[in-house]
Amino acid sequence: MTCFRPCIDLHNGRVKQIVGSSLTDRADALETNFISSQPAHFYADLYRCDELRGGHLIQLGPGNKEAAISALRAYPGGLQVGGGIHLENSVQWLKAGASHVIVTSYLFDEEGHFQWDRLEALSSEVGRDRLVVDLSCRQTEGGDWRVAMNRWQTPTNLLLEKDSLGEIARSCAEFLVHAADVEGKCEGIDPDLVVFLGMHSSVPVTYAGGASSLEDLVRIEQLSQGKVDVTIGSALDLFGGSGVHYADCVAWNRRKP
Repeated sequence: MTCFRPCIDLHNGRVKQIVGSSLTDRADALETNFISSQPAHFYADLYRCDELRGGHLIQLGPGNKEAAISALRAYPGGLQVGGGIHLENSVQWLKAGASHVIVTSYLFDEEGHFQWDRLEALSSEVGRDRLVVDLSCRQTEGGDWRVAMNRWQTPTNLLLEKDSLGEIARSCAEFLVHAADVEGKCEGIDPDLVVFLGMHSSVPVTYAGGASSLEDLVRIEQLSQGKVDVTIGSALDLFGGSGVHYADCVAWNRRKP
């Protein structure tokens, strides 16, 4: 059964909703849909009260550690944390209260080549059951999906394929997949990517990107046969959106199987 997964995106220490494709080193290029007046721990406490588990807390660049730790303290064991995770700091984040660590860029070298030895080392360090691999991607001209690193700006040599998903799944508990081309735009999901993930992921997977209505949540459940969970960000009224009511997402998760 597809579940709604909550999120907290941090940028410069504040909770924001950002158009994913605008995340570059140029500050003037950033497209921001929402900047919250509430601190990160406000949202973490809300998710705790509503018994929403498995949400991701993502640090988009530097300057977010204090806010991230405050959220983990508000909901210990209830959030996964990502952004700047590597072998040396991974256990520290688990000790700070994260249920899992989420890793992306660390798994690639500077040229974007996937480093299997780093995946194995990190999996051994934190335990397979506490590691989430972020396979956020952009669509290529050929129609397939290529994983992107460095805030989704740098394409890597890793294509989302049945075999690659299967190999990586041996070392992690879950996948997190942002469709970076539609992330934050509220213009609709990538249905082909949802179908692909539902067919080929052998571990739980959360899709994020483009959801603009509760109907998208229903559609993701149908397309993936209930095997893919979904995060809704900019469209959510909790983050200034108008397309989806947070209360409806909480009610969706409370359905009886």
